[in-house]
Formats: sequence, structure tokens, C-alpha cells
Amino acid sequence: MKTFLKTFLADESGASAAEYALILAVLGVAIVAGAITLGGAIGEALSDAGECVREGTSTACA
Repeated sequence: MKTFLKTFLADESGASAAEYALILAVLGVAIVAGAITLGGAIGEALSDAGECVREGTSTACA
């Protein structure tokens, strides 16, 4: 039993799996944040373009 505890406490294979999971979680959050930001910017650009087309003047497109 003593040998089992020593080898169990010395085993670090689970630590690397936890580190990979943490890296994936951080990357996932970054991708979601980027997608939300990019989606907002694209939506605003399309709204501006629609307004420009609807007005039909170059002053609306400035």
C-alpha cells in the first residue's frame, strides 16, 4: 500500500491533461469573444450599407 501511494503521488500524467484542458478552455473563450466582436462589427457595417442604399445619396455613405 505504501508503494502504491508513492507511485500515485509521483504520477504527473493527470497534470498535463489538466493543463491541456485549461489551454483549450482559454482558447475557446478567446474564439467566442472574437466571434461576438466580429459579428457585431459585420452587423453594423451591413446596417450602414443598407442605410446608404436606402437613402440613395452619397452623403448617407460618408
